[in-house]
Amino acid sequence: MPTIPMYQIDAFTDRVFAGNPAAVCPLVEWLDDATMQAIAAENNLAETAFFVREGGDYRIRWFTPVLEVDLCGHATLASAFVLFTELEPARSSVTFQSRSGGLTV
Repeated sequence: MPTIPMYQIDAFTDRVFAGNPAAVCPLVEWLDDATMQAIAAENNLAETAFFVREGGDYRIRWFTPVLEVDLCGHATLASAFVLFTELEPARSSVTFQSRSGGLTV
């Protein structure tokens, strides 16, 4: 299995150990659902977000430790934070496509 970067981000705060924690895993391509579910279970946070580049933007999916969910606000914001600060610092907005539609940050 390839090495997968994982960031733990505390959303809705500017302090460590505050806010809503979410794991964020940027991917080059999708892993199978069972693997993403296992990663989320191992992370043991409310949500783990996975995203993959799709055209000029990204597709995002969220997993709790036990199932995939249709929408998660704090993990979406955490994913945008990783994108803006680590992966594409020149970028100022992103639209994540999801099962719930487009989400622009």
